[in-house]
Amino acid sequence: MADTKREIERKYEATSRTGLPDLTRAAGVASVTDEGVTELDAVYYDTADLRLAADALTLRRRTGGADAGWHLKFPVASGIRDEIRAPLSDTLPRSLAGLLRSRVRDAEVVPVVRLRSSRDVRHLRDGDGTLLAELSVDTVHAEGLTSGGEAAWTEIEVELADDTDPAVLDAVEKRLRKAGIRPSDSPSKLSRALAETGVEPAAPAATPEPPGAPGTAGAAVLAYVREQVEAIVAYDPAVRRDLPDAVHQLRVACRRLRSAFKTYRKVLDREVTDPIGEELKWLAGELGVARDQEVLDERLRARLDELPRTLVLGPVKARLRRRDAAHARAARRQALAALDSARHLALLGALDALLAHPPLRKDAAGDARTVLARAVRKDHQRLAGRIGHALSLEPQHERDLALHEARKAAKRARYAAEAARPTLGKPAKRLAKRVKAVQSLLGEHQDAVVARGALRELAIMAHGAGETAFTWGLLYGREEAAAAAAERKLPEVWARAAAPELTASLTH
Repeated sequence: MADTKREIERKYEATSRTGLPDLTRAAGVASVTDEGVTELDAVYYDTADLRLAADALTLRRRTGGADAGWHLKFPVASGIRDEIRAPLSDTLPRSLAGLLRSRVRDAEVVPVVRLRSSRDVRHLRDGDGTLLAELSVDTVHAEGLTSGGEAAWTEIEVELADDTDPAVLDAVEKRLRKAGIRPSDSPSKLSRALAETGVEPAAPAATPEPPGAPGTAGAAVLAYVREQVEAIVAYDPAVRRDLPDAVHQLRVACRRLRSAFKTYRKVLDREVTDPIGEELKWLAGELGVARDQEVLDERLRARLDELPRTLVLGPVKARLRRRDAAHARAARRQALAALDSARHLALLGALDALLAHPPLRKDAAGDARTVLARAVRKDHQRLAGRIGHALSLEPQHERDLALHEARKAAKRARYAAEAARPTLGKPAKRLAKRVKAVQSLLGEHQDAVVARGALRELAIMAHGAGETAFTWGLLYGREEAAAAAAERKLPEVWARAAAPELTASLTH
């Protein structure tokens, strides 16, 4: 079983002769206790082409110390990492292997560096004896297991204790700097060890830069494609860790990429991108079960909380909790099965191949502003047609379906404008913002439609169990009203997004 620890630390350069200042003079620190010296022996693993190091991930197997075992570290921000730990074993635990899958694929992780450290530890405490931070003076010997190179250095590491104000680190750093001790240039021991022992990737870890001269449509579109591919790779382990909003963000990256293939089909050959787009649709669909259920659950709970207690009749909340829990478990199993599948690995491989050998068409060599503006305007016109068709229908099932199709078109038009923003600047940003408002309103309408279907099922279940269906019917009526309100607002919101000057300004 793996567990996670948020690691907030800072590193400083030192030598064997570096003396520590009196840290009780740092704000908030009342005492410094010597905890003795611990001997640590860590072997760091990576692929032969150092894919993990390229993405600032660290995988190690360490003995010695209180946290001996396997450690996988994901960067969160400068000086902040999430460390996922698993018990000591001879082979890489499956729980950690899954988190590496989107980056490692079928490649083997092998030992690349060994670090042996003597860690001289001190605990910094406040006046109540509460641990604020752990300071260690580490004497490190590094051995490059693939290069044969060796290196040695001394560094000071200050790690914040759990649930402690990061201002403690600032106060300690102020004392260290006054003593002439400066922050380290290396973000981690591993990065320093790789550099100083001469360990190099067996092959380039990064894919080539987008081809084409700066300012071409091909370069602009491929830069956006690369951004979405990187997001898919990065959010894969986040979904596995069940991090907040991870499923949503991975699904959005799939949709953005699929949309880009359609919008910029005169830049990238559809014979190559269409099959990839279908696989992106599959992945987003598998993830969508979890995401759609999450959105629906939040909506129904919020609607229920809005009701006066006198209108909540029967075991309504209990029934909703049971339904939510059962659906959430099934949705998560489905999402993880998709990420663990050979089909997902094949999709990642196809995306790599597309970036390595882009299927560029004639328009890829054209001026980025001209080509991208033309594509954005076309998607905006497509949205206009969908909106007009939906508004021409009577408020009933057919109109609900048409509004849902308009919502899809709004997403595509918004994504097209956002992809073009680096090239077209503020006009694309302004258009994306207006279209997003349309998308959000249509999303509210669709959520109300879906909620009505779920509420009808809940009412039937309650009736079958001999319970009153009054509350479910009341909520159903409120969702009908919410959908109707969205429809009434749509013409006004769309008028702002349909203003002719919005699309006209894209090429000015």
